[in-house]
Amino acid sequence: MNTSARALHLAGMLSAILMGLAGCGGGDSDPQTVVAPSIDPYYNVCRGVDPACYNDWGAFANSPNRVLIYSRTAGPRHANLGTPMAAGLNPAMNADNVMQAGLKRMFEEAGIAADWTEDVTVIANRINNYKAVVFASSNRDTLWNEAVTTSNDAARTALRNYMRRGGGFVGLHNAFGAEYNWPYYEGLLGNANFYNHAPNRNGDVQILADDPSTQGVPARFAFQDEWYNLTPFPTNVKFLAKVDTATLDPLTASPHPGHKDFHPVAWCQYYDGGRAWLTTLGHNTHSFQANSEGPGAQAFQKLVVQGVKSVMGLTPFCTATK
Repeated sequence: MNTSARALHLAGMLSAILMGLAGCGGGDSDPQTVVAPSIDPYYNVCRGVDPACYNDWGAFANSPNRVLIYSRTAGPRHANLGTPMAAGLNPAMNADNVMQAGLKRMFEEAGIAADWTEDVTVIANRINNYKAVVFASSNRDTLWNEAVTTSNDAARTALRNYMRRGGGFVGLHNAFGAEYNWPYYEGLLGNANFYNHAPNRNGDVQILADDPSTQGVPARFAFQDEWYNLTPFPTNVKFLAKVDTATLDPLTASPHPGHKDFHPVAWCQYYDGGRAWLTTLGHNTHSFQANSEGPGAQAFQKLVVQGVKSVMGLTPFCTATK
């Protein structure tokens, strides 16, 4: 997003807030005027921490507790994703598909059935079968179908309509490096996108909020990651965790300007009728392995599983209070 567009975005948000304030209180306002203070005028959706942005239509009330793990990459592929998988739903996993296999194991241990795919047509045609979809480091034009030579927006349209039905979205790690040219997706991430990262290194994750997704997670735990820097920086979200930048090793690899004192790594928001839970963490293979002795792996896995449960509606969502 260029500077002028960002300025218009911020001006629009201020206008929406002022409209909301004008609509509060007194009884002299036009009864036909609908005030929607949670509307983000840039993305033109209702988003933020207000539950009024959720479309509680019961669209998934009778759906099984099943999630879809989507790990298609259209650019650089993280090592923990392993060899690209065949088309279709639930293709054979290779031994190096560690992230996908780890997520499947984590969810099933929590009583959640899991399917997996790297086939964009599954998103386009089957996404409504799931209470949550997990974008697992699926990057760049991940929703583009090379086989389509005419209109190519089927998967984007399906994802948008899925959110509007009250669906649940979870974005992990390089899901922040996806769909740069689709503003709706940037908004889904919380008005955020991947900018760059310093070397993969140790640091302490600090939990910021009392939330169903953070319950039982240590208030501070050692971890190892790339610690993504973000541009734009997330707004109008509930921040759940950050990296304590004073603990990063080495300190000489400084964060992007603006991240030094507050570098979030997990947050949640309502978005366009659905729920979205996001984390920039998840670079390393050991973070997804069972009984891993890697720093903070068990705490991270608990955080992700509980985030998924919250967007599925199995626990309250984004109710953090501090």
